[in-house]
Amino acid sequence: MRPPFRFPEDLITLQRAWQQTYAELAQAPAGAGTTALRRRLLDLSARLCTHPYWTAPTGRRAGAADLQRAARTPTGPGRKAAA
Repeated sequence: MRPPFRFPEDLITLQRAWQQTYAELAQAPAGAGTTALRRRLLDLSARLCTHPYWTAPTGRRAGAADLQRAARTPTGPGRKAAA
């Protein structure tokens, strides 16, 4: 199923980086130095929340869940986005 909103590529890239960093942090063993990952997650969170897309009229209708779905949709060479 295609996401109902079209997000800018830089916003999707930010969301993918956030998801990747979150997954790395979740997989880090207890006691491992996770400060850099936590700082990166905070930075990415701030950049996601303050992205100019959210100030546009269409940005208010599209939510974070739609962005997360769009970031998980495989696209690229040899792959088709879900229709």
